[in-house]
Amino acid sequence: MASPRQSFWDHASFAVVGHSGKRAFPKLTYNALKRAGKPVYAVDPSIDEIEGDRTFPDLAALPAPVEAVVLELPKDETAAWVARAADAGIKAVWIHQHTDTPEALTLADERGLEVCAGTCAVMYVTPGFSGHAPHRWIMRALGKF
Repeated sequence: MASPRQSFWDHASFAVVGHSGKRAFPKLTYNALKRAGKPVYAVDPSIDEIEGDRTFPDLAALPAPVEAVVLELPKDETAAWVARAADAGIKAVWIHQHTDTPEALTLADERGLEVCAGTCAVMYVTPGFSGHAPHRWIMRALGKF
């Protein structure tokens, strides 16, 4: 049986949110979703393009609704993006490890969002062997995958 973290990637469409002006855009997650054939949009208020694809300044600017969003941005921006996701009607949010805050998690709970937090998205979205595979094996061995 799949864990909630594994099932998160079953959503039909995604937005991946980063802030390149302050932290590198989450290209591994973005490209893994593209390789999986998922409709995915890059959201980054500080750049116009990533990997040759157009970026959008916010979730309201997306050309189509998405079911899930991955937040990999500075910790001080997480709660605001959780609110933006809820306002956009997105029901599932992945908050990348070390970027969750009590405020963001409380807000997500209050807004009824499905939340995955506390671990790296790449461990779940990239199949096979990668630099993240050992983390995946350890999490499985500990029963936390």
